Amino acid sequence: MAPPTSASVTPGPVDRLTIEHVANAAGVSVATVSRALRGLPNVATSTRTRVEEAARVLNYRADPAASRLAAGRSRTIAVVVPIVNSWYFSNVVAGAEAVCTEDGYDLLVLTAPSSTVRRKVVTTAAALDRRVDGLIFVDVALPDDELTELERRRLGVVTVGQRTGRVPSVRVDNVDVGRTAVEHLVELGHERIGVLGAQAEQPAHFDVPGQRIRGAEHALAEVGLRLDPSLIVSGEFTVEGGHDAARRVLQADRCPTALFAMSDEMAFGAVIAARQLGLDIPRDLSLVGVDDHDVAAALGLTTVRQRVVEHGAMAARALLRKLDGVNDRALDLVAATELVVRSTTAAPGDGRPGA
Repeated sequence: MAPPTSASVTPGPVDRLTIEHVANAAGVSVATVSRALRGLPNVATSTRTRVEEAARVLNYRADPAASRLAAGRSRTIAVVVPIVNSWYFSNVVAGAEAVCTEDGYDLLVLTAPSSTVRRKVVTTAAALDRRVDGLIFVDVALPDDELTELERRRLGVVTVGQRTGRVPSVRVDNVDVGRTAVEHLVELGHERIGVLGAQAEQPAHFDVPGQRIRGAEHALAEVGLRLDPSLIVSGEFTVEGGHDAARRVLQADRCPTALFAMSDEMAFGAVIAARQLGLDIPRDLSLVGVDDHDVAAALGLTTVRQRVVEHGAMAARALLRKLDGVNDRALDLVAATELVVRSTTAAPGDGRPGA
């Protein structure tokens, strides 16, 4: 059979060209067209040429979603985060997206700001399992019953932050993060240290703030000091929250000489609050953050650096391995952190109340 020409294959007016049009033009079955255009074996060279020519003349492009479903994969990964307008979460997503794109996967971002919304994500897995091949939960607490539901749907799952022991996880040692930050302040001579953190939504499953406070307590206990509970204030991991929390703790009767902010964004808020109260950093107040945000170096912020983009990349690689059949359910990747000392920390000043 001669290859089709534009005159022989041009269809009448249609809303959308389909694989059936190509099959009719080439005189073969739809299944043969699918195999030929995907480069699969068991298609004669002459038939493949005829199908490719028909597709070219018709300007046909396969529907990516249909092709993926036919292959049994959506080639889409969902990343579930509490919020998207956050430096930390956006960078984790960026790291995951880079790895997924390189491997030919699309990325879908879902938000779960509360346990109710997270539960809805899990209970609608019946629809999700046709849209995505797996999910990465970033700092979103995942109880055992919900994890069981996702496994029942045969969806791959990886967690960032939470360790379940049932699925691969990526995390930092948050106790060590707290210890590192406060040890630095103690070594400088600070004894009365405030903490800007937050309350975990489900501490029984996942409690980053609690772990970092525990590390701070260990650092103080090693030199015979204790953390004053009245100086632990919720800053909600935002600039605004850090500002409000810092103002409260810095206006206490016996205010601290140093602050440990559990995120750089809260530390930025603390910088603003200190300036409003007429306090000089670091002469009147030392300040340590966590993350090494892009703005941290410009502000001279001492911080505990975590390579956030790499956390997302590590999680994506673990999930793609899982989707390829590698059994890494007990995999627990602990990412490195390091103290970066800049200009916001120094020995306590003489003129500071409570120093």
